[in-house]
Parts: sequence; structure tokens; C-alpha cells
Amino acid sequence: MCRWAAYIGQPCFLEDVVTRPDHSLIQQSIQATECKTQTNADGVGLAWYDRRPEPGLYRDTHPAWSDPNLKALTAQVCSGLFLAHVRASTGTATSRNNCHPFVVGNWSFMHNGQVGGFERFRRRADMLIPDDLYHERKGATDSEVIFLLGLSEDLENRPKEALEIAVGVLQRMSREKGAKPHIRLAAAFSDGESLYAIRYASDARAPTVYHRWSDSRQGRAVVSEPLVGAEQDWEEVPAGSFCRFSSDGAVHIEPFRPLL
Repeated sequence: MCRWAAYIGQPCFLEDVVTRPDHSLIQQSIQATECKTQTNADGVGLAWYDRRPEPGLYRDTHPAWSDPNLKALTAQVCSGLFLAHVRASTGTATSRNNCHPFVVGNWSFMHNGQVGGFERFRRRADMLIPDDLYHERKGATDSEVIFLLGLSEDLENRPKEALEIAVGVLQRMSREKGAKPHIRLAAAFSDGESLYAIRYASDARAPTVYHRWSDSRQGRAVVSEPLVGAEQDWEEVPAGSFCRFSSDGAVHIEPFRPLL
């Protein structure tokens, strides 16, 4: 399982979320506390929004704790909307193309979880990606397929419904050809305006997602695990939820029901 953190609000330095807290994403890459793999050493990635619609993107295969560029980037880049991810592979190769976040146009996407037995039907799943998007398929992960299928279902105009279709398709494939658990999904994605998050599983073990508004920073962190152990006001996103977070602090949470 992977770990991730995202932020939306008034601009801040990425290090305020990614590297500086006592249980920062870098610390979680060494010793995560709420997933079955404590170490997340198979790559790191950042996507951030600034003056252009398309996000900046940094990905590499170094473990986050030893990445020679990560601390320098997060200390200098300031953004009001960004996504950060540390990877623990569930079977695919450790390569830059398999590192999250994935970016297409103005959209960015990252995922923690798995599609059970994906390697047994990966070719079939890839064939569902339409021709006009298939050139964006750079790696081999199930996460990238979820993203591209969502884009093909009009993610721009109906993000919840698009992901319900994409996740439903892969859950059905896993039931037919794959293995249990069929889907475990904690995802965050953005169009540069809003930050979205999903927490869902086909069983009773949905990966964790938390969020917290900071009055001092005037922004919200959305994370796999709380970033500061002493802070008690982290809110856990209920399993089976789709969330939309806005820069003004607004939160909208509704049920997430894949179309099976």
C-alpha cells in the first residue's frame, strides 16, 4: 500500500505538508502506521498547480527519505493546491512511469490500494482505454487505468459518476478473472480548481483517508494518515465516500457507489 497527502487552500510551501510535520509523508515512507506495509520505498511524486492550468510534475524512483531533490523542491515551491505520493508497489515494476501522481492535461490523480489480481486481466483492462487516451498510458499500474477510464467517462463534467463507472468496471473484472480483495481504493485527484478524494473497498477494509482544516494556514490537508500525532481534530472520511474540497474550506461528501 502507498501513502499520500494533498492540500487545498491559501498557498503554502509544499514542505509544510510533505516533509516538515512529525509524521510527514517522508516519515510515512519509512514507517507508516495505518497500512500493512510500513515501508513505502518504490518511488515518490509531486503534482502542484500555480499560474498555468496544467500542474507541475516531479516523479522519481528514489525512496522519499533519500531523494536528493525532494527536500529542495518542497522547500522552494509554494502552491495552493498540490498532491504528493510515496509508493509501495503491489506488483508492477519500480519505474518513473509507475510513480504517482499521474497527469493528463489539467488533471492529476494518485491512488493507494489495489485491484485484486489485476495482472491476470491487465491486457483486457487496457483495451477499454479509448484510442484518443491510450497514448497517455505510460506505465503498467492498475491506478493509471482507473484514471484513464475515468477521463474517458467525462471526468471533467461528472467526476463522481465517471469514477463510479471506472471502478465498477475493474471491480467486475476482478470478480471474473482476478482475486480478492477485488477493490481497495483511497484516491485523490484534481482539475486545478477543486480537490477530490474517494475512500472505497469491495470488502470491509477501505484504506484510510483523513482531512483537517487549518485556521492558521487557511487550508485543508487531505491525507492517508494524520501528519501531526498531537493534533486531535483530524476527521476520518467514511468508507464508501466521494469528497469534494474547495479552497474556501467548503466540504461536500456523498456516497460513492461503483456501477457493478
